[in-house]
Amino acid sequence: MTVPATPELVVVIGAGSMGQAIARRIGVGKTILLADLNEKAAAAAADTLQGAGFTTSTATVDVASHESVHDLAATASDLGAVTDVVHTAGLSPAQASPEAIIAVDLVGVALVLEEFGQVIAAGGSGVVIASQAGHMISPLPAEQHQALATTPADELPALPFLQPDVVTSSGAAYALAKRANIVRVQAASVQWGDRGARLNSISPGIIMTPLALDELNSGAGEGYQRMIKASAAGRVGTRTRSEPPQHS
Repeated sequence: MTVPATPELVVVIGAGSMGQAIARRIGVGKTILLADLNEKAAAAAADTLQGAGFTTSTATVDVASHESVHDLAATASDLGAVTDVVHTAGLSPAQASPEAIIAVDLVGVALVLEEFGQVIAAGGSGVVIASQAGHMISPLPAEQHQALATTPADELPALPFLQPDVVTSSGAAYALAKRANIVRVQAASVQWGDRGARLNSISPGIIMTPLALDELNSGAGEGYQRMIKASAAGRVGTRTRSEPPQHS
């Protein structure tokens, strides 16, 4: 008797435009689990991808909640072999308070890396979308760098240098969170590597998403325009909805 192959699963955390664009590129022949805090957004993204021929499922997740992220990892592993994890969820400075950005963009990523590091399949891969903002702040003291990289996720909110009286602006919180994403991925890649999986972060420039549009229309818009003009391309990054090339 032939045993059916275990379905391969792509988990996309953050069902917005960037998550959908990535899902189109890596989700061919796999099931795409779209997870988002906004249930309607996840459902709409799933409908769009299903219309393009992809197999999808949806889940609701609050990345700032350890229980919610744990449940998502359990749901994903029940659906199939978790071969890809893409983390795009986040808040921008124009969208949230410093406290919310630390909770979602910093602690949320750490929770996802911990939980999915326990279920990622051998040969699998994880990608965290960080930001160029993480490279635009001054070097952190060595002890802060180490704390961001290795402190258990549930203990991160208690770190003294992440407190509201220290991180007083949303812009500073965002840059610090994205720096934390980079160093956290570097540290967590060891755990993922023990399972035979890869883990990387990507630090894009300004990609034209609803999040970036919020920033361009905020008080930070002038600074955004300067960054665009100073970039090598001299323009924002764009998202493609095109399908991967077909080979005969």
